[in-house]
Amino acid sequence: MKQSYDMDNFINREIVYNSIADYLVVVGIIIAGIVVIRITRLFIANHWAKGTSERAHFIAKGQKLIIPILHVLLIFAALKYLTFPEHWLPTINSTFVVALVFLIVRAVTGVVKIGIHSYVVQHHETAADQKLKQINGIVLVLNAIIWVLGVIFLFDNLGFNVTAVITGLGVGGIAIALAAQTILGDIFNYFVIFFDRPFELGDFIIVDDKMGTIEYIGLKTTRIRSLQGEQIIFSNSNLTNSRINNYKSMKERRVVFVLRIVYKTSHDILQQIPIILRAIIEEERNTRFDRAHFARFETYSLDFEVVYFIKSGDYNQYMDTQQRINLAICVEFERREIQFALPLYHLKLEKQEFENVKSYEKYDSH
Repeated sequence: MKQSYDMDNFINREIVYNSIADYLVVVGIIIAGIVVIRITRLFIANHWAKGTSERAHFIAKGQKLIIPILHVLLIFAALKYLTFPEHWLPTINSTFVVALVFLIVRAVTGVVKIGIHSYVVQHHETAADQKLKQINGIVLVLNAIIWVLGVIFLFDNLGFNVTAVITGLGVGGIAIALAAQTILGDIFNYFVIFFDRPFELGDFIIVDDKMGTIEYIGLKTTRIRSLQGEQIIFSNSNLTNSRINNYKSMKERRVVFVLRIVYKTSHDILQQIPIILRAIIEEERNTRFDRAHFARFETYSLDFEVVYFIKSGDYNQYMDTQQRINLAICVEFERREIQFALPLYHLKLEKQEFENVKSYEKYDSH
C-alpha cells in the first residue's frame, strides 16, 4: 500500500508546471509516433518501391528528406500536451520554426535535385554521366534561390519586417544586374547550352579559327582542349552567339579531291581514269562513291575531280580510308603508266636570242 502511495506521489510530482506522468505521456506519444512512421516507411519500401531501380532510389531519397520533417512535427505536437512558462513559448516556437523551415528547404532542394537527375537519366540515356556532371551548376543556382526564399520566409515568421529587406534586395538586385550583366548573361546562356544542347562534353567543335574537344561546361565559361594540347576558354555568351561546327553529330563526311594528269595522256586513258577511280573507291567498305569527272583544263594539267562519302564522322577513319585510296591510285596509275602533272614551264628562245645568250656567256667567261 505504501509502495503504491509512493509511486503515485512520484508520478504526480510536478516539475516545471508538469507532472512526471505528463512527461511520460509525451514520451509515449513520441515513441508511438516513431513506430508508426517506421511501419509506414517499411510498408512503402516493400510495396511502392518495388519495380525499377530508379523508382526505388527516388522513394528512398524522398523518405530520407521527409521523415526528419515528420519527426519534428511529431515532437512539436507532443510538446503541446505540456504546459510551459509564458516566457519559454517564444523560444520553443522559434526553435520549431527554424528547424521546420530548415528541413523543408533541404527537402525541396533535394527533390529538385532528384527531379533534375531523373529528367537527365530519362532524356539523355547515352550521355547521362556527362550530363549529371554538367547539371551541378544548375542545381547550385536553384539551391541558392530556394535557400534565399526560405530565409526570407523564416524571418517573416520570426516577426522581422521583411518588406524593407525585399525592397532593398529588389533595388540592390537591379544594381547588381546592371553591374554584372555579362556574368548574368553567361549564366543564362549556360541554361541555354544545357537545355538546347548545341554541343555536349566530348564533342569536337570549330568556333571561328579555334577547334578542339569540349572538356568542361561551367556556369560562366566553357573549356575546349585543342588539337595542339592547350586549353581554350570561351565565355558561354561568346559560344552561343557564334557559328559552331559540331563534328560529333556528323553521320558521314563528304570528301572531294583533285588529280592532275599530264597533257600528253592519250584519249583512251583519259576515258578510263573515272572508271579506275570508281573501282578503287567502291572497294572500301565504309565509302559511298558519288562521282569522278574530267573537270577542267588547267595551265599545266588535266584535272579530274573525285567526290565520295565516308560513312562515319570520325576523322581518323576518314584519313585511314583516304590513305588507302591514295596508295591504290598510285599503284594503279603506275601500272598503267599514267603520269601526274607537275607545274613545269617551258622557255622557248628564238635563234637570235640564243646566239646573244651564247655571246654573253663567252664574254663573261673572259
